[in-house]
Amino acid sequence: MSAIDRTLKSFLLKELLSGMALTFRYLFKEKVTINYPYEKGPLSPRFRGEHALRRYANGEERCIACKLCEAICPAQAITIEAEPRDDGSRRTTRYDIDMTKCIYCGFCQEACPVDAIVEGPNFEFATETREELFYNKEKLLRNGERWEAEIAGNIAADAPYR
Repeated sequence: MSAIDRTLKSFLLKELLSGMALTFRYLFKEKVTINYPYEKGPLSPRFRGEHALRRYANGEERCIACKLCEAICPAQAITIEAEPRDDGSRRTTRYDIDMTKCIYCGFCQEACPVDAIVEGPNFEFATETREELFYNKEKLLRNGERWEAEIAGNIAADAPYR
């Protein structure tokens, strides 16, 4: 009986028809793929992308040179140097991140008591040379200014879960 069943299935093209039915079902559903450079999928507020140093609303940089981010970095990608200011507070004179070493673990962001160093929403920072992946304080501050609105929104969205 199984030989007769196989012969009937092959003459009736059952597999082909079931495959075509599946194709037509998906033909009219919403598409799953996106047109990447022009359309982007949603990112979580906890997404870890390009690093940035933030400033306070008055323009003063947030980093107080506590060096917790440097100490906790498992890849040893962060280098900080600091000097005391005339008013007795500390600020960094050098804040470097070697992005070729960084593993985007987010420990630096979690360790920072003033939310100075954050990993922003930018994941499109390809470079042509390795030297462009060595971030200094000025470049990190520029990133912070560029992405501040999105970074602040992500931190506010994540606040209930901290």
